[in-house]
Amino acid sequence: MNTILTTLNSKYIHSALSIRYIKSYCNDISDIELMEFTINQNADYIVGELYKRDPDIIGFSTYIWNREETLRICEMIKIVKPNVKIILGGPEVSFDAEELLNKHWFIDFVIIGEGEIPFRNLLNTINDKGYNYPAIDGMAYRQGDKIINNPVGQLMKNLDDIPSPYEKIKDDLENKIVYYESSRGCPFNCQFCLSSTIKGVRYFSIDRVKKDLGRLIDAKVRQVKFVDRTFNANKEYAMDIMNFIMDRNPKDINFHFEVTAHLLDREMIDFIGKAKEGLFQFEIGVQSTNEKTIEAIGRTTDFNRLKQVCKEIKGFNNIHQHLDLIAGLPYEGYNSFKKSFNDVYSIKPEKIQLGFLKLLKGSGLRRDKDKYGIKFLDIPPYEVLETNDIEYDDMLKLKGIEDLVDKYYNEGFFNNTIEYLIKHRYATAFDFFENLLYYWESNRYNTVSHSRKRLYQILLHFCRQNDYDDLDIINEITKYDYIYNNNNTNIPNFIDRIDVGYLQKNKHRILKDNNLLNTHLIHYKNMPTKKIIKKVHIEAFKIDIMRLIDNNYIFNNDMNKHSYILFEHRNSLVNRCRTYDVTQFIAKE
Repeated sequence: MNTILTTLNSKYIHSALSIRYIKSYCNDISDIELMEFTINQNADYIVGELYKRDPDIIGFSTYIWNREETLRICEMIKIVKPNVKIILGGPEVSFDAEELLNKHWFIDFVIIGEGEIPFRNLLNTINDKGYNYPAIDGMAYRQGDKIINNPVGQLMKNLDDIPSPYEKIKDDLENKIVYYESSRGCPFNCQFCLSSTIKGVRYFSIDRVKKDLGRLIDAKVRQVKFVDRTFNANKEYAMDIMNFIMDRNPKDINFHFEVTAHLLDREMIDFIGKAKEGLFQFEIGVQSTNEKTIEAIGRTTDFNRLKQVCKEIKGFNNIHQHLDLIAGLPYEGYNSFKKSFNDVYSIKPEKIQLGFLKLLKGSGLRRDKDKYGIKFLDIPPYEVLETNDIEYDDMLKLKGIEDLVDKYYNEGFFNNTIEYLIKHRYATAFDFFENLLYYWESNRYNTVSHSRKRLYQILLHFCRQNDYDDLDIINEITKYDYIYNNNNTNIPNFIDRIDVGYLQKNKHRILKDNNLLNTHLIHYKNMPTKKIIKKVHIEAFKIDIMRLIDNNYIFNNDMNKHSYILFEHRNSLVNRCRTYDVTQFIAKE
């Protein structure tokens, strides 16, 4: 039987883990081909590529982001190739298999829950032409005009029974994001998450994980994104994996983990502090700091401990931290969400991810939707529109704020400017983004896309329109942010500059100064000056800009003097630039 496993990834750079697991688990009974597409590709193209392979069986891995496109493709294939058997699996079809089969004539089988064992059993049955479908747990299927829902099967006890999908890695994973799991399940019971439907945590053997990671490092993938729901649920196991990665010291690759911050103890925090800059990336689910909300959704968290841990990790300056919030949760109104946002902002993580509650099939909150007055559209992605606690117009405002947080905070290109504005003009960070949103939509900036350079210009215009009396200082901070985050000497003319001609004329002489080299650029000491010039930039400022930043953005009169800053750009996820005050080395004529 010619069998294809396929899925529609959300982006080309992504790779699907689920179909690789199923292929590796069934490779000994059938020659299975993997075909990956994206949701942005034309359906006719995808159907054509599948049709050309002349498959007998096609299995689709189905998620909220690809369900509708997948169903359309399945129907088209069934029309032109009616004898092909179409199998759907994945979290998006596991909780409504009977309804799905009743509604969509072109689907033959639905795998329910963990897929490896039922898919293998189904493949064996089809190959043997025994068609003993009632014996296959974890599957729904057609029997004449009837839909049969077999019992959910047992979970795989030993995960190592699944052969590694990374035994032989092809070149198609180079520079891609690879999803990986070292465990399945979660120790917690969050009611918005499907992990709460399966109790307990199962682990792959540590030797298996290390071998896989070694192969992925050798394959030069861009990122290994662990899908473990709580990577640090087992501290020793997690530290063993991270220590293995640190010992391998890979280049141009990082590892993303979902961790529970309040579980990180002193030993693990100190261990994390030794990691190479940019090697690890943490995603930490806060969701809300409203205690009533936390209780309603079944989370276990200690925000004060989380805040302490995240701030300490940030102080290491080596880990990129993403903190998540969810709008639309029970008891979380607009003002409550504002407090949750400000609580998280006070940590100053590298990224604040504002998400919106999705009522996933099988989740506890979907079951209790009427209790909380949750209104949503019952098609993917099942996003909440309003609840008893928050109205739709406030959800729209939060959507706008999410967009601005993404543009002006999460990439880190405007950090100092925003911190200065919040410090001097707003009671809280949320108030700043709320005011910026009003300006943004009033000028209809939300209707078009903007380059990064344009975002700097809009921010300066926002300040001028508000008629701030310290626009000169704001200009200097914005100029610092622009140069710090853009390795480009072509500074836009909407940013005021001074001493440009002098620095351009004397840059070569300045960078030949042995005192400057020995003080700040010793690593360039033996490099020709013409090469150093390409690696650094020197800019003049009307104020003592670095003292202002170091003084928590409080300006005083002794900062009212020119300074010269040398910018050394770096290829780093966490610290993209180093800056040095070189005022003492600039001898003006």
